[in-house]
Amino acid sequence: MSLTIGIVYEGFDAYPRAADDPEDHAVEYEPESTVEVIEAAFERLGHRSERIGTPHALMQRVVAQDLGSIDAVFSIAEGRGPRTREGWALALVEMAGLPYFGSDALTLSLSLDKAWTNCTVAAAGIRIAPQCVLSDASEAREAELPAAFPLFVKPRWEGTSKGIRASSRVEDRDALVREVERVTSEYRQPALVEAFVGGAEYTVSVVGHRPARALPVLQRALDRETGIGLHAIDGVHDELRAPDAPAGEHELPGKLTPDLEAELQQSALAVFGLFECRDFARVDFRLDAPGRPVFLELNPLPTFAVDGSFGVQAELEGREPAALLAEVFAEALVRLSSENKHLERSSS
Repeated sequence: MSLTIGIVYEGFDAYPRAADDPEDHAVEYEPESTVEVIEAAFERLGHRSERIGTPHALMQRVVAQDLGSIDAVFSIAEGRGPRTREGWALALVEMAGLPYFGSDALTLSLSLDKAWTNCTVAAAGIRIAPQCVLSDASEAREAELPAAFPLFVKPRWEGTSKGIRASSRVEDRDALVREVERVTSEYRQPALVEAFVGGAEYTVSVVGHRPARALPVLQRALDRETGIGLHAIDGVHDELRAPDAPAGEHELPGKLTPDLEAELQQSALAVFGLFECRDFARVDFRLDAPGRPVFLELNPLPTFAVDGSFGVQAELEGREPAALLAEVFAEALVRLSSENKHLERSSS
């Protein structure tokens, strides 16, 4: 018997743009093709999907007790505003008593706050870049800096490279003040300032649960001029890119040796376990001057876009993205079935 999986998600037009929203206000949300590939993956497993929509649409159905047809929930919803927003949908799902794929609301909220994430990771003995949090431009003028220039400035709790642009790399105090002012005013949150780690950038997708497993490591292209990840400079979604925007020139400076790949995978698995992630996540690293991995970010709510990490992984394996996602989702269903016996009966 097949299951009905409710999909909670946001398209680029999910929320009206406010007058003071930054240009990349919608970058965390997903194109139609992402929802379609998730649906195709569940269809491969013999299950049907039902689009619920945004967390607000989910809330209306929870209040109306109108989720009777849903057996489990799959959320890629990012929310809008505070650092707890990625957990909105999952908190509602838990209140409704339904099982769901992926990590819980606490893991999503903690990992979205980059400062808290880095403190937790560093306490576990994993290398991070020296950093500090600055609340406004006046602090940036006077603060003791975590490292020598260049430094890197980004919003404290955003994802999908939101708030990052070529000017995020700063070379002196004046540039630092300007960039902190931009981040804190446009994104209405503190700025995370860290040493710029200039080596190759790698991303590791982790899937499964007890035990989790790391997929092959992918190197990310860097903008040749700034050394920032090209995905951050150019934007992660073609649909949001201006038609006449010039493509940045890129480079792939790293050499992924077997020893380096093993170290990156081991560190990614350690971070995955440290935050009690489930089913899927992505962990990013860069190499420092001596060639050592430095933790950048944990994303337990990774994109499943066809041109994202999972899509690239599927292409390298010579199969469709839906096929790889079906494999990942099948592993998650094993966990869900073991924790929810009614799912085991329904999916048998």
